[in-house]
Amino acid sequence: MKAVVSEKGQVTIPVQLRKQLGIRAGEVLEFHEDGGRLVAHKLRERDPVDSVYGVLDLGRGTDELIDELRGPA
Repeated sequence: MKAVVSEKGQVTIPVQLRKQLGIRAGEVLEFHEDGGRLVAHKLRERDPVDSVYGVLDLGRGTDELIDELRGPA
């Protein structure tokens, strides 16, 4: 497959490759050079929940917090 680079340095990824690789509009690709070849990788976006996991420290365990919220079992 071939693609032409525009004056702005833009390239259209052929639809067959986009479908095969699951590349959608708005997806972020990371580029690097490898032995004279241009290589692109899809960046995996972090789940918003994962990005804050472990940030909050309440100074006590989960069981204590649940007991406080629901009352002892």
